[in-house]
Amino acid sequence: MKKLFLLAAVLLAAYSVDAQTLSGRDIVKKVKDNPDGNTRYAKMDLVLEKANGSKRERKVESWAMDIGEDTKTMMFFTYPGDVKGTGFLTWNYDEIGKDDDKWLYMPALKKTRRISGSSSKTDYFMGTDFTYDDMGDRNIDEDDHKLLREEKCNGFDCYVVESVPKDKREIYSKRISWIRKDCFMGVKVEYYDKLGALHRVLNISDIKQVQGFWTRGKMVMENVQTKHKTVITFSDMKYDLKIDSEMFNVAKLEKGL
Repeated sequence: MKKLFLLAAVLLAAYSVDAQTLSGRDIVKKVKDNPDGNTRYAKMDLVLEKANGSKRERKVESWAMDIGEDTKTMMFFTYPGDVKGTGFLTWNYDEIGKDDDKWLYMPALKKTRRISGSSSKTDYFMGTDFTYDDMGDRNIDEDDHKLLREEKCNGFDCYVVESVPKDKREIYSKRISWIRKDCFMGVKVEYYDKLGALHRVLNISDIKQVQGFWTRGKMVMENVQTKHKTVITFSDMKYDLKIDSEMFNVAKLEKGL
């Protein structure tokens, strides 16, 4: 029994040392490296809520495909009628310094708008509290990361990491993320504006495994300065399904579902 106790103590100490050696960048890389299949599909229910409590609902279908380190994503609004058919196409590049390609198709105008690199960082997507850049992934080395502390968040043991963007065009001065230790999924992110004041807060919940992949079930982004809120609920998530790579082009975007 004494030997077993000593072995457990040694293993625990080794785990503690290993945990302490993780840098902020190491933790963010583990989040980035979480497997999510080569292709993905999901339905999303979006609720936009104003400070006075009034709400608008949107429904979206989304497809994504990884091509090497890059990702292509196509989204179409399916409800309500005034936005049905609106499409959003993104070619997200992992290369630092290379702006992602983004197009927004508006069927009422029969017009496709190219989203510029500067606009994607400051403009909000379809009246939500997410910028166009929030809709894609970032290369982890676009930010400097620092492990601040370890604490519980929403009942889970988390690493708390500060990320400061190197590109001064970003609308925020820093992000602080709470990342679960057990699965390296984020559960909360705080965004601070250029003056250092809290601007937006993202809460992520209903995290579960789907087809063996850790998956977010719900995201709530609130602009604490305007009191506007966006709630996204995911359903019908699928991974590694067959998707035609030719889907991710402007012609398909304008053709619609």
